[in-house]
Amino acid sequence: MFNIESMPSALSAPCNAPLLTGILRGAEREALRVNAKGELATTPHPPGLGSALMHPQITTDFSESLLEFITPPSHRIEDLFEHLESTQSYALAHMQDEFIWTNSMPCILGTDNNIPVAQYGSSHNGRMKTVYRTGLGHRYGRAMQTVSGVHYNFSLPRAFWAFLARERNAFDDLKTFTDQGYFSLIRNFRRHYWLLIYLFGASPALCSSFVKGRDHGLDQMPNSPFTLYKPYATSLRMGDLGYQSSAQESLEVNYNDPDNYIKTLCCAITRSHKEYMDIGIKDDDGQHQQLNASLLQIENEFYSAVRPKRTAHAGETALTALLNRGVEYIEVRCLDIDPFTPLGITKEQVHFLDTFLVYCALKESPMSNAEESSQILKNQKEVVNRGTDPTLTLKHYEHGNILARDWGASLMEALAPVAKMLDNANQTNAYAASLAAQKEKLLDSSKTPSAQMIRALSEGNANFSELTLESSQAHSQTLRSIVLPENLKVRLEEMAEESIAEQKALEESCEGSFDDFVADYYRQYQICKG
Repeated sequence: MFNIESMPSALSAPCNAPLLTGILRGAEREALRVNAKGELATTPHPPGLGSALMHPQITTDFSESLLEFITPPSHRIEDLFEHLESTQSYALAHMQDEFIWTNSMPCILGTDNNIPVAQYGSSHNGRMKTVYRTGLGHRYGRAMQTVSGVHYNFSLPRAFWAFLARERNAFDDLKTFTDQGYFSLIRNFRRHYWLLIYLFGASPALCSSFVKGRDHGLDQMPNSPFTLYKPYATSLRMGDLGYQSSAQESLEVNYNDPDNYIKTLCCAITRSHKEYMDIGIKDDDGQHQQLNASLLQIENEFYSAVRPKRTAHAGETALTALLNRGVEYIEVRCLDIDPFTPLGITKEQVHFLDTFLVYCALKESPMSNAEESSQILKNQKEVVNRGTDPTLTLKHYEHGNILARDWGASLMEALAPVAKMLDNANQTNAYAASLAAQKEKLLDSSKTPSAQMIRALSEGNANFSELTLESSQAHSQTLRSIVLPENLKVRLEEMAEESIAEQKALEESCEGSFDDFVADYYRQYQICKG
């Protein structure tokens, strides 16, 4: 049903192995800092980690308490995991009595006011990042912003796209063909990413403090006080209670070509939205409440399972970078933290993601429309809430209603030749082995991380927060026990010191008013609208 119609056989030739070994990948792992009681740590970003504004590998996300570990792009999967391991180990060495939280759903939370917004200093760039996060807190509540995940960044080499252009007798220039290729990949990804939520979702339960005072529709877990869950849930993080926005559901983002995608988001950034106008841009004391009163403050506010990306220059918006230089890589954003591993993601998972994404790049990808987008969102919600229910039926835009397990099985069959091709290129069997492991999860849902999480809660004597704190302490101890090579430790110390110096230099060179800086920044969105 989902097989690649015309798999380019030449891609499997040994001489073309670099087209696949040249894949660049990276990860961004978010993690809350918690104290020994399993409560959110409200201490400032540890000074030994450097400047959260300028450090290239250790920063913060929404909250001062929400760490983010960023690996540089690498061809070798081993490099990705070495970077994740070294930065998290280094961070824990500077966190004293604190731990890295191992679940996507947060620890014990107090009121919103007890969740500190990330601080980035007095430069215009730093203030803008803090005001943006302040705005997110006003719009969605700070608690929602503590939901964490793993982002997977993926790009295919330029030579891959040149090869594919020749195979398909394309007449476009390589930049245009590459952009269209990545958007084709994204459309296919969106049709099938529900499977990633099923396979890797690991947040079927949460601490009741997260939804205190809110309607939630969750069940009380038997014998586990303060734990709420859904028996067939996979990833509450990807549902209505997680990192989502009902206000954005009316936003019809077009993934058929880059221009429409860019213009749609630019319009959402430059047009006022009544609900956010009521918040006000500044309070009575002249302090910023948000960057603007539009549906989106900046493009990063748009919630999506996948994004086309281009590294932006200093002062450049992400959309301007995308418009000027095209798609550089895609960012997968629907992955929960794996609570059963210290690094939050596994090599087996990366091998499957590579297989899935190469498949999405090679498979024919019809244009999408609003009706299909609506159905994709419905499928996501179904899998979030009922993913491990063996009777779950989803709807494919072309093929109609399909049992989720049948859809998944058909997709696994279509992925097999891609896994074989990647194995041959990399002289390994890791891709086929990963595919086999995921097939087992389809055949037996008890092997999914979400089912394992529910089983651990049901069989133990601990609630969600207690169980997660226990694993957080164990994983943190594992990472703390790693002895980093002296040269690596010195380099990480230098990076921290350099980032602090860079932030200081930026603050000292700051000119003009913050309001003028923001106005200049937003003029780029007017250009992007065309």
